[in-house]
Amino acid sequence: MTSKQQDIKAFAFKTKAMLLGMEQKVQSAKKRELMYWYLASRGVPKSLHCLCLKLAEEYAVNAMARSCLPPPEHVSRLADTSFNHIVLLTDNVLAASVVISSTVENAANPEKLVFHIVTDKKTYSPMHAWFATNTLKSAVVEVKGLHQYDWSQEVNVGVKQMLEIHHLICSHYYNNLKENDLDYGGEHQNFLEALSPSCLSLMNHLRIYIPELFPELNKIAFLDDDVVVQHDISSLWTLDLNGKIVGAVVDSWCGENCCPGRKYKDYLNFSHPVIPSHLDQDSCAWLSGMNIFDLEAWRRSNITSSYHKWLKLSLNSGFTLWQPGVLPPSLLAFQGHVHPIDPLWQVAGLGYRSSSAGGQILEAAAVLHFNGPAKPWLEIGSPEVRSLWSRHVNFSNSFIQKCRVLH
Repeated sequence: MTSKQQDIKAFAFKTKAMLLGMEQKVQSAKKRELMYWYLASRGVPKSLHCLCLKLAEEYAVNAMARSCLPPPEHVSRLADTSFNHIVLLTDNVLAASVVISSTVENAANPEKLVFHIVTDKKTYSPMHAWFATNTLKSAVVEVKGLHQYDWSQEVNVGVKQMLEIHHLICSHYYNNLKENDLDYGGEHQNFLEALSPSCLSLMNHLRIYIPELFPELNKIAFLDDDVVVQHDISSLWTLDLNGKIVGAVVDSWCGENCCPGRKYKDYLNFSHPVIPSHLDQDSCAWLSGMNIFDLEAWRRSNITSSYHKWLKLSLNSGFTLWQPGVLPPSLLAFQGHVHPIDPLWQVAGLGYRSSSAGGQILEAAAVLHFNGPAKPWLEIGSPEVRSLWSRHVNFSNSFIQKCRVLH
């Protein structure tokens, strides 16, 4: 600049413009990288496709893979309230196997456990084949497809309406994401939630119908398929919920002003007049993933009808009441019906890029929840915590080996 006698002011303006341009390119790259990361979470690894296909074939040709689950001598346990009943709603065979194997492995009395797996029609055959050929010595496993339920017309209509509204919510946010300019300005984190598979998952949304799925049970533990159990959880069934319907982690292990998950304001649009003003937007939202439900208290309440009421309000408001996902309408429907349990029952957020939970906390937690896009069976899963989940995969299984799962 000195040798060419250039104007210092012009040079400063040019330099500033260059720096601004570079900053815009960096921000654009970060936003696109975040979007691609979320898109990657929607994919199903080829190895998991292979596993389902191999197991479905085994179900067709091997009588053992079609054997009764549970065996006839254990059928009575399915409705016996003296046992500890655990419910999974999933279409992921590998994930279900990890949840059950980790729970049984760490149980003080595994013979008291009864697992109820509910899956969709396409996954029923491989799911049944897996647990029929990988039997547990002590615990009981039931695999049931949605096509095997004989629901009333009212329930069928309710499920259909629920799914239609959730699909509309996700489509609304997804379309807005595509119309937005990703290169400049705007926070797209909430729009990207619409890319999450859970946003459109039938199995995820059906949890509001657990009392109808299990009319003979009075208390169940619910586990998501993206959790791993590290300690005995039998004391869940002896917890006093003080008349509440659900026991859930609300307070955090990390101290005051620190939430184990997110705050209400991260889910709900408090600027909308329909959202109750008495809710504290800075209070911690309760965690799903590992909950204990009093189904008798649930049936006496109006939780499910309240859930549908909120869905219709969201539809009428143009989908502006909350961010896409399973939890927001549940937060509203279950308001006042949640009993806080010890924070170390569940440590969540392990499916995101960074977790504030240290090694000691992860080790002490009864359940680790990989909520977030980076599921442990995906390549984008965090290697630091992925091993906590993968050590419960049965790598000696011939189908796991043939399909090169997690290789």
